[in-house]
Amino acid sequence: MKEEINNRFFKIALEEAKKGMEKGEGGPFGAVIVKKGEIIAKAHNEVLKTNDPTAHAEIVAIRKASKKLNRFDLSDCEIISTCEPCPMCLSAIYWAKIKKLYYICTRDDAEKIGFDDKFIYDAISGKAKRDDLEKIKVDNEECLKLFKEWEKKDDKIPY
Repeated sequence: MKEEINNRFFKIALEEAKKGMEKGEGGPFGAVIVKKGEIIAKAHNEVLKTNDPTAHAEIVAIRKASKKLNRFDLSDCEIISTCEPCPMCLSAIYWAKIKKLYYICTRDDAEKIGFDDKFIYDAISGKAKRDDLEKIKVDNEECLKLFKEWEKKDDKIPY
């Protein structure tokens, strides 16, 4: 599979990245989701097209794959990305339960062209603080009650 990833699927991810960039839909990022050697979804960054800061290539590909397979568990899939995923995309990959990620360019490569995720990585690890984000915990029994209802729900589907 690795040989095929490096050739066919990587080329498709690159084509997606180039297509999105040339159309002005987003940065030079593409992703492909594969299941047993078959492409389930391919996508490029659509942040500029949609004005959605979460429309990164990996997120868009995960949304398409989940829709096509009609499920949120993509543990039998692999993802190929033209760049090391940002913290948001990496989290989405974990949420989708994808077990294998292939990427080519690093976050350092992306930083060199103006895509700086370093601050977010530093904030997550506790190395940096963001002064312009005020986090306020509000007490609310109704919300806790809702959480407890979920916990007791017999037909819930954990994810």
